[in-house]
Amino acid sequence: MMMADKYRFETGDWVQGRSRDGELIHGYVENVDSNEGIVKVNVVDSDNEKAIGKSIWIVNRWTKKLPDLIISNESELLTLIDLALLSKDEQWFMELSAKLASIKKKPEVQTKESGLRISRNRISNLGEKR
Repeated sequence: MMMADKYRFETGDWVQGRSRDGELIHGYVENVDSNEGIVKVNVVDSDNEKAIGKSIWIVNRWTKKLPDLIISNESELLTLIDLALLSKDEQWFMELSAKLASIKKKPEVQTKESGLRISRNRISNLGEKR
């Protein structure tokens, strides 16, 4: 990975890092300001409970992108399908349903290569028009 790519974030990326007060945070990117070198993160977990559920701006250098999540079993897919229904994300629902159907057709052991790669937080797109 090149140095410039290390700090390249997109809306929906899952990240972890530190706030300017040194709090550990885990969340997803809501907004990116490349000119200022900062990202707005919706905090879903932190060692400061007051930060959870809030959005904070963090310097890119203090943040790292988390690896993509690979979903490869029926239970995990069903949970994501429920989330897609709750968020009324039809496209995501269709993607997940197709993957679930393929797993049910071929009940063989799923590998990393055959798993569904989740790299974006679909919930962050709820406010966007579909």
